[in-house]
Amino acid sequence: MSDNLLNIPCTTIKGEQKTLGDFAGKAILVVNTASKCGFTPQYKGLEQLWQSYKDQGLVVLGFPCNQFGKQEPGDAAQIGSFCEKNFGVTFPMFAKVDVNGANAHPLFRYLTEEAPGVLGTEGIKWNFTKFLVDKEGNVINRFGSVTKPDALSSDIEKLL
Repeated sequence: MSDNLLNIPCTTIKGEQKTLGDFAGKAILVVNTASKCGFTPQYKGLEQLWQSYKDQGLVVLGFPCNQFGKQEPGDAAQIGSFCEKNFGVTFPMFAKVDVNGANAHPLFRYLTEEAPGVLGTEGIKWNFTKFLVDKEGNVINRFGSVTKPDALSSDIEKLL
């Protein structure tokens, strides 16, 4: 796994410190999430991917973000409760982060540099942008908000 990616510190939604090195040897799907977005029902599809592929080496990581239409206003406890109660989310969730701008989390700076969006833009355009990372830590692809989680199955299967 890429040393840069491996060493990026992240805080879980429960306040625990982790690095992506904790997920070394797994394919990783990183998603910026929100509880009050038109795409919020994608939590269900993300959970289905996690349940379908976790035993084969996939981990789904959710990173709540309030930068798009202020659609993630809650604190960590509210976000965690919402995801669990409404969508049965059991995949790892992390503390709320910025994904764009001067305060963007280092993980999202890395991902957007490695996998620019349409026309080479690095900025994330909306909630539920997805980044697929292989077991060696290479960013394989970036999928926009409109790409539903179930559409990623064949890309994920190639990495497992």
